[in-house]
Amino acid sequence: MRTVKEASEACGVSIRTLQYYDGIGLLHPSGRTTSGYRLYSDEDLKSLCQILLFREVGFSLSDIKQMMISPGFNEHEVLDQQIALLKLKKDRIEAMIDMACAMRIKGVSEMDFHAFDSSKIDDYATKAKAMWQGTQAYQEFEKRHKGMTKADEGRLACGLMDIFRKFGSIRHRSPSSDEVQSLVVQLQSYITENYYTCTQEILVSLGQMYAAGGAFTRNIDAVGGEGTAKFANAAIQAYSHSRAASTHMG
Repeated sequence: MRTVKEASEACGVSIRTLQYYDGIGLLHPSGRTTSGYRLYSDEDLKSLCQILLFREVGFSLSDIKQMMISPGFNEHEVLDQQIALLKLKKDRIEAMIDMACAMRIKGVSEMDFHAFDSSKIDDYATKAKAMWQGTQAYQEFEKRHKGMTKADEGRLACGLMDIFRKFGSIRHRSPSSDEVQSLVVQLQSYITENYYTCTQEILVSLGQMYAAGGAFTRNIDAVGGEGTAKFANAAIQAYSHSRAASTHMG
């Protein structure tokens, strides 16, 4: 674990930036010292790198946050998109360098304004964003959260984390036990009531994402204890199998 100062120096961002990212819910540190100072894990720094790459290719902090909490967010696919965007940006910069060199040698008559054309980057960025934001769940989320204050969003997040705290308190039990399964129902209902319609398919995908080892896993384990995220996923999968079996029998 690294202190906020060490994380700042490692990634080349200011301490104030890290504090701001924490404050807006974009990047929460995995731990705290006994004195309350932020501590960042390697996974936190990995998420920070993704944020910085998104910023480098022109995404707003609001867009980055919404993509990273999207039900369909996939770290590997995101890296592929970021690499493609960075290559397009590299091509554009090289074209501008060539134009500047030509101007120095031949004068203004050799200016090629196509070097300033950012349409390829803009088009790709739009498509990349739409991949995560084009889902019905995301659109519903956007509609519900439009106009919400940070305090409102914080209350919703606390309510969600309270459910995972309950998962953590009974993670020694069978994922298919009645008490655990009732928490799955509570989780699905809470998401539907406060974020977007949580279908069975979305619930299963969320469970897998909770246990995938990224920011979700860290945040859930932080409130429920180590292993809570994987336990919640196991409970969700058991719930899904139970529902599928009952439907088949019916």
